[in-house]
Amino acid sequence: MHVLLLGGTTEARRLAELLAAGPSPGLRVTNSLAGRVSAPRTPPGEMRVGGFGGAEGLAAWLREHAVDLLVDATHPFADTITRNAAHAAATVPVPLLVLRRPGWRRVEGDVWHDAASLTEAAALLPALAARRVFLTTGRLGLAAFAGLTDPWFLVRSVDAPEEPCPPHAQVLLDRGPFTLDGERELLRRHRIDVLVTKDSGGAATAPKLTAAREAGLPVVVVRRPPAPRGVPVVGGPEEAARWIGAARGKRVP
Repeated sequence: MHVLLLGGTTEARRLAELLAAGPSPGLRVTNSLAGRVSAPRTPPGEMRVGGFGGAEGLAAWLREHAVDLLVDATHPFADTITRNAAHAAATVPVPLLVLRRPGWRRVEGDVWHDAASLTEAAALLPALAARRVFLTTGRLGLAAFAGLTDPWFLVRSVDAPEEPCPPHAQVLLDRGPFTLDGERELLRRHRIDVLVTKDSGGAATAPKLTAAREAGLPVVVVRRPPAPRGVPVVGGPEEAARWIGAARGKRVP
């Protein structure tokens, strides 16, 4: 059985480890990375890096390489590849599973402002009287904030962000997991008054939310896009591994 695992996340890497370590003779796993991170953490199994050329290109790859099962374990905001995966899986057809870590939940003391997009998030900042913004939405999409000339931005990402960036910005290249003490110090040292983040979920980058709550700071949270309709969704690698095991059991030789 050939599984194509669309990865690049902690959950994808953990799933690849579970599949490699399990009693799974005859299971072939190909990990696919988009190639947007310069030094990705590589999981066990076969590797391919780069795009497929849209939904049609992915469908052609699934046929050419005799893929039996497609797992989308990409970032919760990788909406384009998720839509392409759903289209390609339905076209071939092959079963598709979406692995998405649960989103963050608001707790008492949080001062969250929901936004449907980065553009909407940027539009909220003047009303919040933002002067020093901690921007943790990744290296893509910063053009939404480029027109804000008054606030100063601390932009944190794994790799250098794409232009255009806000005119008053400092780039901090760093990769999680982050500690609560570290996030507290970051907010204090840079005198941050607003945090902007995507609802990526997971524990690796959650300490910034706790630090912001402790400091009483407003947080603009960009909502994640919905998963494709009619596609099974699981929240963790262990559940995904069990789903794959069940799918293997149903497969007719």
